[in-house]
Amino acid sequence: MAVDITEAEAANELMRLARAIAKHDRLYHAEDSPEISDAEYDALVRRNAELEAAFPHLVREDSPSRKVGHAIAASPLGKVTHEVRMMSLDNAFSPEEVADWLARMRRFLNLPEGEPLALTAEDKIDGLSCSLRYENGKLVRAATRGDGQVGEDVTANVAHIPDIPQTLPSGVPEVFEVRGEVYMEKQAFTALNAAQHQAGGKLFANPRNAAAGSLRQKDANVTAKRPLRFWAHGWGAASAVPGKTQSEVVAKLREWGFPVSPLFTRVVGGTDEVVARFAAIGKARPDLPYDIDGVVYKLDRLDWQERLGFVAKAPRWALAHKFPAERAETTVEAIDIQVGRTGKLTPVGRLAPVLVGGVTVTNVTLHNRDEIARLGLRVGDRVVIQRAGDVIPQVVENLTREDDRPAYPFPDHCPECGSEAVAEEGEVDVRCTGGLICPAQRTQRLEHFVSRKALDIEGLGEKTIAQFFALGWLESPADIFRLRQRRSDILALEGWQEKSVDNLLAAIEAKRAPDAARLLFALGIRHVGEVTARDLMKNFHDIRRIREAIDFLNENFRVEAGARLKPPKDDDRYLAFVSIDGIGDAVVESLRDFFHEPHNVAVWEDLLSQVTPPRYEVQTVASRVAGKTVVFTGKLETMSRDEAKAQAERLGAKAAGSVSAKTDLVVAGPGAGSKLKKAAEFGIEVIDEAGWTQIVAEAG
Repeated sequence: MAVDITEAEAANELMRLARAIAKHDRLYHAEDSPEISDAEYDALVRRNAELEAAFPHLVREDSPSRKVGHAIAASPLGKVTHEVRMMSLDNAFSPEEVADWLARMRRFLNLPEGEPLALTAEDKIDGLSCSLRYENGKLVRAATRGDGQVGEDVTANVAHIPDIPQTLPSGVPEVFEVRGEVYMEKQAFTALNAAQHQAGGKLFANPRNAAAGSLRQKDANVTAKRPLRFWAHGWGAASAVPGKTQSEVVAKLREWGFPVSPLFTRVVGGTDEVVARFAAIGKARPDLPYDIDGVVYKLDRLDWQERLGFVAKAPRWALAHKFPAERAETTVEAIDIQVGRTGKLTPVGRLAPVLVGGVTVTNVTLHNRDEIARLGLRVGDRVVIQRAGDVIPQVVENLTREDDRPAYPFPDHCPECGSEAVAEEGEVDVRCTGGLICPAQRTQRLEHFVSRKALDIEGLGEKTIAQFFALGWLESPADIFRLRQRRSDILALEGWQEKSVDNLLAAIEAKRAPDAARLLFALGIRHVGEVTARDLMKNFHDIRRIREAIDFLNENFRVEAGARLKPPKDDDRYLAFVSIDGIGDAVVESLRDFFHEPHNVAVWEDLLSQVTPPRYEVQTVASRVAGKTVVFTGKLETMSRDEAKAQAERLGAKAAGSVSAKTDLVVAGPGAGSKLKKAAEFGIEVIDEAGWTQIVAEAG
């Protein structure tokens, strides 16, 4: 992937990558419920590495390159701190990357060009990492990897895995930690899921998830009923190491009674020999009784391993060479449309069941309308799908796209609520405009409505909203203000006491006259965030006037079949919006979509029958930043970012999120990065937090 982007763009992308990778680490390592494929995850990690290499000064404290696995959240299992950190492995996806790795080791060790390197190679099993600590030959503790530093205590659970000896032969080191993988064979996984289905229990996505879920049980008796296996591939803390090479220690582990990879071997030579072993293991892959996703190479000599050491989260002397995604052919039997909680319409292909990499696949995500068009996909098409450890794989090729059948008609109305479904200009995602009345979006919209930056109703959190929604008490924002009529019903629910009920109802009643900008933001209209809501209200003052202006545009500039006719650029009603600094066509069209739906209008009117937002006025004071644009960057130490923005607004200034030629002042705290550099490029005045506090004090 290219890195021909600006520093600011790189910083933003690194932030998004850090958040996305942290989310997927949590889903994979802590919750055993991955949402994306191994290949998609690897692509995120590689992009992060490329950007960090190009912009090393932008490496974040929460960078994925500094982390292993995921921190252990609240768990019924105890926590174990690893004496020696459990590392991850760097990945390679091509012979060229393997060659680069070998060359780096040669340079680091200052080896002559012709001197052969001895490596070990073994298949990379798709399991759950586990560390077994033996003291005086007795198993005293077993732990999962967790975040590499702290894992979960699974000592009682591994006692039920027959591959794991409870005691070792005499003569073993006083302390020795055996590290390896807990896994489940394909046939055992299929039988387990069949039994789960018959009992009405949870079905596991793949053998790795089944193994992880089985090992991390609070009740070890549940683990005892699951067909788990283990093999060893390394070690951690050790009072002595029984060998001078990786292969010698692995042989000793086998001698002590631990299963090791049946494909473990020693490879001497260069790239050609290593890649030949990769190909041989790949050829054996379909017939193996367990899932693998690559080959792990390790430098054989332990003294060289010690010299090479580690990078942030991985050893320099080891590498995982990943297999390409597995593929199979099947038929698309149906295309269903799922509506996400933000209104996005996502097509999902229902497939004739096909076995890919040991997992029976029946669904495939089709992403969006454009992806269906790109593939020319229709019901009945024969397709090639690929999977790389994911639950919902992807379509690689449509084998029957030339067959004479009509194109798939992507819906222009939401299948959940019947509202119009539209794609904004320049966007590929089609979204339901039903908003507050769409069942697929309703609970999340209600959560947003009461959130801290919206109406900020204390006591009405996610669980309470879900509970009241399930009971039929909450279907729209206006219903929140009718909850006082259900006081006795709420009191009858488990966990509610008179004080908690009265506190909730009092918090709701306190919002009967909400700030108009907060109320507008609370509605969750696309592109109408906190700042945009305030900008709109500063110009319209009365929240009802926004609808009046939008109704005029919808009545006069909308044509059939959802297509839009834009009003003339000099139209007063149009200019009432776009003349506002920061408001453009995207905001106008989102408002038009919202008020075009009768359902949303009904919700709007119902809400305004319950609340009375006062006229919106911003009380400003004279200051030397009045009329100017201010950007806050870095960490503010004496106030929150929200408080600083509110101060700027009170002083008649506009708080912007990015630095541009229109910026007048940058307030920089510790950690300020690319925004500070951009300010210097534009010659913009920069002050620190103390300087900003002085400006606020001067204004009084």
